[in-house]
Amino acid sequence: MMYFEEITKETLYIALEIVNSNHNYNVFENGIRTRTLSDIENEFSNPATTSVFIKLEDTYIGVLDYLMENPKDNCPWLGLIMIHVDYQGFGFGAHAYALYENEMRKRGVKNVRLGMLGENLKAAQFWNSLGFLYIKTELNDNCKKILFFEKTLP
Repeated sequence: MMYFEEITKETLYIALEIVNSNHNYNVFENGIRTRTLSDIENEFSNPATTSVFIKLEDTYIGVLDYLMENPKDNCPWLGLIMIHVDYQGFGFGAHAYALYENEMRKRGVKNVRLGMLGENLKAAQFWNSLGFLYIKTELNDNCKKILFFEKTLP
């Protein structure tokens, strides 16, 4: 059974291991292969977002981070779904998204948005396969293309 568990200060080291297993993502996102515990604390201890582990039975297989209401557009934003590299290719990312979407529907959410780096074609295919539609492209502060997607929840 898959479920979510809150990331705490005491479990940040597990999130670090999951993030650092994804070298390609880290290079896309930050220009480096690995992140520090301080980086992970800044990302997942942010009071504005909800950060959870994706667990399969008793095994930590990924992380998920989301914002219930972005102050810029008043919409919920999915910030990250990341599966440990050892567990990729088994459909766990899609399953985790389905759990997240179900939780959002229970909360009365009508649509979800996300942004991703333009060169991450694998992620674009993944989100398209889950019903997300492209909205627009913008440049971030580092002049990287960010593609924005949205899904209307059934």
